[in-house]
Amino acid sequence: MDLTYIPLGELKPSPLNVRKHGDVSGADLIPSIRRKGVQQPLLVRPNCEGFEIVAGQRRFNASKALVEAGEVIDALPCIIIEDGSDAEAIEASAIENMERLPMDEIDEYHAFARLIEEGRTVADIAASFGVSERLVQQRLAISNLHEPILNAYRREEIGAGDIRLLTMATKRQQKAWWKLFRNEDEWAPRGHQLKQWLFGGRAVPTAHALFSLAAYDGGITADLFGDDSYFADVEQFWRLQAAAIAEKREAYLADGWQAVDICEIGQHWTSWEFVATAKEDGGRVYITCSHDGEVTCQEGFITAAEARKRERGEEDAEAKKAVRPELTASMRNYLSLHRLNAVRVELQGQSDMALRLTVAHMIAGSPLWQLKPNPCNVATDAIRQSVETSEAQACWNTFASDIRTLLGFEDEGAVVDHGWNGRDLYEVYAKLRELDDAQVMQVLAFVMAETLASSERLVDLIGTELSIDMRGHWQPDDTFFDLLRDKSALNAMVEELAGSEAAKAHVTATAKVQKGILKDCLNGTRKPQVDNWLPRYLAFPMGSYVTDVQP
Repeated sequence: MDLTYIPLGELKPSPLNVRKHGDVSGADLIPSIRRKGVQQPLLVRPNCEGFEIVAGQRRFNASKALVEAGEVIDALPCIIIEDGSDAEAIEASAIENMERLPMDEIDEYHAFARLIEEGRTVADIAASFGVSERLVQQRLAISNLHEPILNAYRREEIGAGDIRLLTMATKRQQKAWWKLFRNEDEWAPRGHQLKQWLFGGRAVPTAHALFSLAAYDGGITADLFGDDSYFADVEQFWRLQAAAIAEKREAYLADGWQAVDICEIGQHWTSWEFVATAKEDGGRVYITCSHDGEVTCQEGFITAAEARKRERGEEDAEAKKAVRPELTASMRNYLSLHRLNAVRVELQGQSDMALRLTVAHMIAGSPLWQLKPNPCNVATDAIRQSVETSEAQACWNTFASDIRTLLGFEDEGAVVDHGWNGRDLYEVYAKLRELDDAQVMQVLAFVMAETLASSERLVDLIGTELSIDMRGHWQPDDTFFDLLRDKSALNAMVEELAGSEAAKAHVTATAKVQKGILKDCLNGTRKPQVDNWLPRYLAFPMGSYVTDVQP
């Protein structure tokens, strides 16, 4: 690249110059150029009309202003770069501009995006500009934002923190947020609230369902001030949505797509990491799902790494030609139903297999099975602490650990898991086949207990049938006494533990005094009338002290 002087009339700005905003007039350069001329050569490349300026537009504009003011400037010092790719020109422009007056921040980000469009990789850009690949990815994400949002960021109407959060939003979410931001009568979430708005909320619009709403039997909440409605039972939504996504994947495969990848919930689609590729050339489908249930199918892509391998001729020979599926979707449906009917008929009388299939469906679920662990909802933190520190809970935790070990589960979550990343039905059934009947019945008992309804009547009936003595599972604690309110019941407990005389003497005493008497009897300070006292409320069947308390 040699230095040469080119007349002003043969120079014009290039559309590839990355500086689009900020001061491009070069007015601040006029005094210096008037005194000393243009000291730093422009970067140019030839075109059909002369030369286009890749870098140095401000110096060019300042020189033109001086000529228009009567100054004599015949030519400008220039370095002619090779007439290569647009990517090389964009890269040269970006580097040169960033080393001088800092570019508008968004222009810099757009420059990176244009380099990606021209075939540069994230690693190439990072190496050229001396920054990390992560930084390049961050700037690419910002450049991909809804344009009005970027313009507002330029005007400093939106902070950098909000911009970063918005890069994780879908295009639909970005447009929805911008609509809120521009409406003076609406509130656009910012900061922590924006993050909650994007990811933390449980609101799932019904419009995001891939399945027929007829399959959903939960409640639906309508927005009285908008057109949207939302699922009240979010867990049921995710079960149905997962099944619908699985069906979507099977349909793609039946339609001849070589592979269909289902991304994790919330995984952001980074377009610069993929290259558009036709189905017949081995392009795949990527199914993404946002935290609010919105499913997007990215059709016809391969990873950028795979694309580079193909360019080098390193791809698998079999991958060069997409294989048409042997079976159509209709044929698969035909075969599936006939095979299903045969299995259902032959399953009759196979009690050992039916047992294992039942337990597998309970654990892993299916579109036809909807089962979930009892969440054991608590009203207060004190109740939570009391339950979590009880002997029964400790015993239950041991059982849970033993069952997870028996089934080969490495996680610490519930055994029953029908969630997005829950148990695989096939794998659970395969594992149960390896266990003997006694072990399977052990798993069944645990799963039934984990999903047992909190019905007080049912629990009372089961406990009575099993002759459960709660003394082995529960000990009086402060939470129990704090929750006692009825004075008559307290006095009856005093009579039960401390005797009738004590009860008569303290019939008008405060609840605090009566609770103190009960605690003294239990800790040995006062001689109790009975050993191993158990409140009637905890007995099976459930009893009461004053009124007829029914579970």
